[in-house]
Amino acid sequence: MTGSQVQFSFSQRSEDYLKTVVPSLEAVARRALVLTRVDFTIISGRRNMAEQRRLVRQGVSRTLYSRHLSGHALDLVPLDPVTGKGRFSRDLAVEVAAAFYEAGYQLNTAIRWGGMWADFEDIPHMEIPDMSARTL
Repeated sequence: MTGSQVQFSFSQRSEDYLKTVVPSLEAVARRALVLTRVDFTIISGRRNMAEQRRLVRQGVSRTLYSRHLSGHALDLVPLDPVTGKGRFSRDLAVEVAAAFYEAGYQLNTAIRWGGMWADFEDIPHMEIPDMSARTL
């Protein structure tokens, strides 16, 4: 990935959400913004349990053990290159996810995209996985 021709920058809302996540995820998001060919905006960072319960009730999330609770996850929306407006498009999200994976690789930080989950496709979701939960 060689980076974008256009230099993107985060909105104040995205900056505010980035302040709520762990520094390593913030760094990956900032690097991904430099690498991506598709601009994106952050729409969620760290959550409290009341907000997580509400999202589970609404069917937007499926777990009360979200990585959002510890600041190890964020949600984003790609911006349509033509209109500049947020668009939940898998094609655009794949471009952004590729930038996140490359940024994670460059910064030695594991990244997992919810768009690759088999049981619940969560296209806006990026997280640093809980490596302690892994078994060999």
